[in-house]
Amino acid sequence: MQPILLLVNRAAGTTDDETVEAALATLRSAADVTVAATSSPDELLDAVADRDDRRVVIMGGDGSVHAAVRALDRAGALTPDEPVGIIPRGTGNDLAGTLGLPLDPVAGAQVVLGGTTRRLDLLRDDAGGLVVNAVHLGAGALAGAEATRFKERLGTAAFPLGAVIAGVTAPDWDLRVEVDGGIATHDAAGWSADGGTGVLMVGVCNGPTIGGGAALAPGAQVDDGLADVVVCTATGPVARAAYATALAAGRHVERDDVLVLRGREVTVTGPSVDLVADGELEEGVTARTWRVQGHAWSVLVP
Repeated sequence: MQPILLLVNRAAGTTDDETVEAALATLRSAADVTVAATSSPDELLDAVADRDDRRVVIMGGDGSVHAAVRALDRAGALTPDEPVGIIPRGTGNDLAGTLGLPLDPVAGAQVVLGGTTRRLDLLRDDAGGLVVNAVHLGAGALAGAEATRFKERLGTAAFPLGAVIAGVTAPDWDLRVEVDGGIATHDAAGWSADGGTGVLMVGVCNGPTIGGGAALAPGAQVDDGLADVVVCTATGPVARAAYATALAAGRHVERDDVLVLRGREVTVTGPSVDLVADGELEEGVTARTWRVQGHAWSVLVP
């Protein structure tokens, strides 16, 4: 077994945490493990850069996975030939759920020790960022920000609560959405996201779910070389409520005010809008382009 570097977000817990200790005990039964508890991007980068030949194992949720993959990329060490391990420990764990990774820390550690390699895509943007699971703009970002206020008390229940608050309070944005050079157009419903139509939210998805399991892009595959792009123009109060209900049931993609496209390059431009990439909020974006990088990295899966 290759020696392991276990990355733990210090803000989310330390090696004294029972969950971390359970995973550590299992990992140390078969491997030499070094633990790096980091609290900043620079500390994370230093830990990854100094890992020698140790396999990187991430203990955390989507945000922790995002940060670690970003650090590997900055260190020039992100490659599909060196799979990383993920032991889920976050609130949402959307990527882990898509990959079928167990939430139990001992079972998660066993996957690290005996799993198989699965190559995954990621999204790179023109601001130097990357996305491992999904990025969404507009009301979805507001919902994520609202949910953060309640996550410590409510856990995954914070996400639907945040969605309700956002559905009531969010404005709409006149966003222009282009997929592989063409304007996102719903031919059957007769509308286009051309900058003159109010848009409630846009999702650019590598994985199918956000917010702890909401299937924003039900058909998305993390390794097919394409991003699933979801555009919603449900801007009236009744339409928003109906959209939220349909999203919870996974039927929103059937609505006339929802368009789903697939492509390799997605550009969103327009008025200032917030976005959430793998659970991380970025405010005041006016233009952003994402491109799919196929099979850019890999994860150990059951």
